[in-house]
Order: sequence, then C-alpha cells, then structure tokens
Amino acid sequence: MMELSYINHLSSVSATQWNGLSDGRNPFVQHAFLNALETCDCLHPFGWQPLHIVVHEHDQLVGALPLYIKSNSYGEFVFDWAWASAYERSGRAYYPKLVCSIPYTPATGPRLLVHPEADQHTVKQWLVQGALQMAQQQKLSSLHYLFTNQEDTDFLRESGLMLRLGYQFHWDNADYRDFDHYLEQFTSKKRKQIKRERRDAQNSDVEIEILDGYQAQEHHWQAFHQFYSSTFERKSGIPTLSLAFFQTLAQTMPEAIVLVMAHNSQGYVAGAFNLRGTDALYGRHYGCIEHYRHLHFEICYYQTLEYCIAQKLQRFEAGAQGEHKLSRGFIPTPTWSAHWLADKPFSQLIQGFLQHETKAMLSDIEDLKTHAPFKQKSL
Repeated sequence: MMELSYINHLSSVSATQWNGLSDGRNPFVQHAFLNALETCDCLHPFGWQPLHIVVHEHDQLVGALPLYIKSNSYGEFVFDWAWASAYERSGRAYYPKLVCSIPYTPATGPRLLVHPEADQHTVKQWLVQGALQMAQQQKLSSLHYLFTNQEDTDFLRESGLMLRLGYQFHWDNADYRDFDHYLEQFTSKKRKQIKRERRDAQNSDVEIEILDGYQAQEHHWQAFHQFYSSTFERKSGIPTLSLAFFQTLAQTMPEAIVLVMAHNSQGYVAGAFNLRGTDALYGRHYGCIEHYRHLHFEICYYQTLEYCIAQKLQRFEAGAQGEHKLSRGFIPTPTWSAHWLADKPFSQLIQGFLQHETKAMLSDIEDLKTHAPFKQKSL
C-alpha cells in the first residue's frame, strides 16, 4: 500500500505533512528551513540538486529523505576530497554523487524522517532502498548520509553502509543557575581567562543585543548578511546563503532565530546567527567589519551560553571544528556519517581507511577531553 517517489521541489509537499514526520526538536529538518534554501537561490548555483524521497501510504506522507545530487563536496563538512581525488586518478568520475544532508549545516539530527504512527522499520527500509536504487540507476559513484543521529546511524550500519566517525565541540547544560555558576566549575586559571576576555569585550564601546525573528528588522538582516559575506570573502570562500534566505526564515520560523548583534555609536559591527530547537541551540554563522578584542568569543559563546542557561536549553552545538571551544567548556562529541560506494574494490579500500581513521578519532577525542577546563571533580 506504500508508494515511493522522488521530488525536485520541496514546495510540492505539504509543510504540515512534512513537519509531521519529525518531533520538531531539530529546526534544520523543518519544511521552512529546507524550502528556503531551495527558493532563495542557495542550492543550484553551488552544486546542490534536490531529489528528495517521499513515501506515501493511503495518500498520507509517512516518510521522507532530504536528498541531493551533488557536483562537488562543498558545504558538506564531512570531507571526502581525498576520496574524490583517488577515485578520479583511477580514471572514474566521483561526481556527481548522492548526498542525504542538510546543506551547509554540520549539525547532527534525523535524516530518515518517519511519521510516528507509521511502521518505523519498514518505512526506513523503503527510504534507504529508494536512495540506493536512485544511485545505481543514475550510475552515481556513491551515496552519503551526513551527521546522522544515533538511531539513524544504527539503522544505516545494519543496512550495510560504512560508518565514518568525526567529532565536534558541544556544550551541555548541567542545570546551571547562571553564567557565574557555570564558571565555578572551571579551574581557577581557566575561569580568570574567561572573565578577562569578557571584560575586554564588554569594556569596549560596543553594545550587544539578542533578537528573535519577530524583533529583527530589515536593517539587522542587511547588516548581518554583510558580516556573513565578509567572513567568506576574507577566507576565499563562497557566501552561499542569500539575504533573502535569512529574511525568509525570519518570516517562516521567527521563534527559532537567535540573532546576536553588536553595535557602536556608528552602527552594527558584528553579529552571530543561531537557530534554536526545542532543547538545543545551534551556532551557525559569525561575521564582523571591525575588530574588537575578544568580541568574537563574547558574541558566539558567552552571550549564547547565558542565553542557553536562561532559557534552560540542554545543549549548545557551536558548529564544526574549533579546538579553541574546548577551553570554554565545549567537550569533543562524536559525529557520524554513513557511506556507500558503487565500486567494490574502492569501497574495500575506503573500509580499511575508515577502520584506521576511527581508531585515530577515538584517540583524539579521549586526549582532548583531558584538556577540558573543568575542575577534576566535575569530570
């Protein structure tokens, strides 16, 4: 009684039915977020071609997979450039490939979306098989699921995909009363460092405000997008998210936006864009046009940690990379991806590589934990 199909535009699916496939805790799998990427020119110009899988039963949407054909590996944050190079050196084309991911968003979350009243195992099988069949029919080199949560990771492992381990730095809320209570858990040296950084930032001529999507006005978005774009331009990157994308999110999911903006007497000078879910905050983008000592830490970490504590959010994921987060209380946390490659000999080589890489990653995670800033009794 089930029917599987592929769609090129998320707008062809009811937002209510799509959002009914998840518990609403993760903002990135919401219809509004994914649809804004498609309608605001954030995907096609940069190598993302939507090819989402949807499963219906009696005309009711019971399953979905956010899926894209990719002509590059940009914006994925699970780096397979070396795989692509080796594949192409052997005379084969690594691109295009198939990717189940949230574009430009290295945040762990659900990928196999299933209605809570549907047969979870059966619908997930349909989704996984549907993606594999598409990769085979289109003669694509590979299929990748990025930043999968534990439940989906386990299912993909059982389905025969290879797992890849990474890590990010996440913050957990241990029922802190306020920021000072949080700092009490630090060693004296680390606590003094953070207080010094906060004094440097707060003693400047800059004022900081935190806005949600209801409060943020057009001039805020104009200024923030300038900051966002300048960050990529300084690093020779590509600012893929358009001003229209942020403006659209402010209209369609305003309650999820946490925009931290800093201004002096002349105007706005820096800002950080975050999205919040039911119990977590996700740091995404920062930019500035003037340098102030430690302002980056104040906007991206200390202000947002105070926000999490006040709002009783349980977790803060501050994005990919950044070992400087460790000294501020963000602990290395495993992240997972799952992979299938069409070429069996190459797949076997990758399997061997992943076994060695996983051991190295586990060692790195344990070593980094020993450098956490907390007092020994808090570990």
